[in-house]
Amino acid sequence: MRPRHATLLATVLAVSSLLPACAPAPPAPQGYRAPRTPGGAPDLSGIWQANNTAHWDIQAHEARQGPVPALGAAFSVPPGLGVVEGGEIPYLPDALAKQQANASRWMTLDPEVKCFMPGVPRATYMPYPFQIVQSADTVLMTYEFASASRLVRMNSAEKSPAPAWMGWSIGRWDGESLVVEVTDHMEETWFDRAGNHHSDALKVTERYTALDANTLHYEAAIDDPKVFSRPWKMSMPLYRRRDADMQLMEYKCVPFAEELMYGHLRKPAAR
Repeated sequence: MRPRHATLLATVLAVSSLLPACAPAPPAPQGYRAPRTPGGAPDLSGIWQANNTAHWDIQAHEARQGPVPALGAAFSVPPGLGVVEGGEIPYLPDALAKQQANASRWMTLDPEVKCFMPGVPRATYMPYPFQIVQSADTVLMTYEFASASRLVRMNSAEKSPAPAWMGWSIGRWDGESLVVEVTDHMEETWFDRAGNHHSDALKVTERYTALDANTLHYEAAIDDPKVFSRPWKMSMPLYRRRDADMQLMEYKCVPFAEELMYGHLRKPAAR
């Protein structure tokens, strides 16, 4: 665990010991059975969104200054308890050094800044909604950011033709849970804005489970022997968007990144 994370957690624990005892959070509903599709599978369709700070950093982190000090508190990084189970990402030494280098050059290296598709699992917990649509043999997941999408091929043995920004997703039902194995990632995608990264050997095993009509429990098990010393997992709730007339909006960010990416190629103005 990075030192600043240890300091933050120690502070949280110390303060918690001084507070009056609070009632524990209500347990997740036991034995909840989601509505069924015409084919009999759990119906997880809807528009969902995470409500946490994993977008900035999947590990526990303190609040910190944003990228433009002249803007004061605007665009600063909010604190968060993290979504990594156990708190630690088990980086190999060289991979940890790369993460630190990524973090120090976030504004120029992060693929989000360039409007590249975010990859899996990052697309799930960016601060934008995404939609699940089911058919008998396919689950479609569409994301607001960059109009990204992916097909989850259910119970398929079809192989990926090539690595892709959103990976290659093969799904199956395990009782009430949708389990998706995602392979063939582009190694350029990150997990968050803190520079947490992976290689092209990444395998993500996702699990989506309805806790009630408006909440999914999401897990992403991470396995990448080129970057991590052991598999690890992140988890979080996802919440149904219940706004009136809720729908995904277009967030086509390519025009916002064109100057950053290609401005240096512009021909000088004729004199």
